[in-house]
Amino acid sequence: MGIELTTLVLFLSLFFLLLIGTPVAFALGCVSVIFTIFLWGPQGLANIPLVIMNQLSPTLLALPLFLLMAAVLERSGIADDLYEAIYRWTGFLPGGLAIGTVFICTIFAAMSGVSGAATVAMGLVAIPSMLKRNYSKHLAVGCVAAGGVLGIVIPPSVIMILYASVVKVSVGNLFFAGIVPGIIVAALHILYIGLRSARNPNYGPPLPPEEKFSLKEKVGALKRLLLPGLIVLSVLGVIYTGIATPTEAAGIGAFGAFISAALHRRLNAKLMNESLQSTLAITCMIMWVVAAASIFNSLYVAIGGRDLLINLITGLEVSPWFILIGMQLSLFFLGMIMDDYAILMLAAPIYAPIVEALGFNPIWFGVLFILNMQMAYLTPPFGFNLFYLKGVVPKGITMGDIYVSVIPFVIMQALGLALVMAFPALATWLPGFLR
Repeated sequence: MGIELTTLVLFLSLFFLLLIGTPVAFALGCVSVIFTIFLWGPQGLANIPLVIMNQLSPTLLALPLFLLMAAVLERSGIADDLYEAIYRWTGFLPGGLAIGTVFICTIFAAMSGVSGAATVAMGLVAIPSMLKRNYSKHLAVGCVAAGGVLGIVIPPSVIMILYASVVKVSVGNLFFAGIVPGIIVAALHILYIGLRSARNPNYGPPLPPEEKFSLKEKVGALKRLLLPGLIVLSVLGVIYTGIATPTEAAGIGAFGAFISAALHRRLNAKLMNESLQSTLAITCMIMWVVAAASIFNSLYVAIGGRDLLINLITGLEVSPWFILIGMQLSLFFLGMIMDDYAILMLAAPIYAPIVEALGFNPIWFGVLFILNMQMAYLTPPFGFNLFYLKGVVPKGITMGDIYVSVIPFVIMQALGLALVMAFPALATWLPGFLR
């Protein structure tokens, strides 16, 4: 069997298993083991443990620590404090509560590194508050869904750590490359909310006069931002100054999360048990996908599939930008039917060598990849944040309402992706400046 046919059958077999509902880790592992036996016999299985061990790197140790930090922060009451502070400062604006929610999610993203923590926390706090004040249910749900996924782009992002480990790029550079694009996407969300609410006051009405706060009350609320600010500065600051590696910074962040829980008087056995169980479950899920994908990618390289694809694509007489746009479109459509971790483990090892062969900056492409994964968290039918929200929204809000609510925010995310693609310096300037 030639390389071309083997590669085709390999991917068709994988997609068939995924289409019939096989979990990603088992689909990748099953195809890899069967093809290994078929091509090299049972003795080829002896290499699988070595392949998995070679994929594991010290960078991956940051994953459970950041996940633990997010789990503790979600349960520590810090979201309530943040919402109260921003509520006082932005509530008087058209769409002010939704704008404040996106702002809070941006802060939460810089503390937690995952999507679920901000989405669940703000879904429980912000959505009932906005609906009580006659906000459009689509705006209330959509701003939480969109704000929650900012943790995918703004460091310390868990999925960035995984991408850096798989593609072998600096996780520190990738972290800092994501800051400006993440802020741009957040700003686009805020701009959309403000303009839409200004044109249609019933979409996001400002607070009535009796609910407005004095300057003294607003300034007093700023102390609620102190603890989140310290956590963000401690995590990113030690990475920027070189005091600690991203993995060590994750440990500092997790410690800060426990301090936060203690200050809110919520550090108890229940919080510890729930946080540790959540961390263990998500870490195990990720590591199963990492192990299975590493076997699949090793097989793909061994049969010559990677070289075949690189030579095929780089030999096309089309603009490299045309190929890059095609990659982004393929990632967008994969995001509708697969989870982010599976897409990353499957597509990143294939696309990254092609991108470098085409002469593009690998850190910049990494940011584009992560921005695309951010949209995948919102695009139905498989957007993770849509399912998180369904579990916390008030009765009466259907899955159809959630689908409709995210459409304008997905468009804003696509616009942010297009801006970073058109102006690569938005992603590459900060890492270069900090070096």
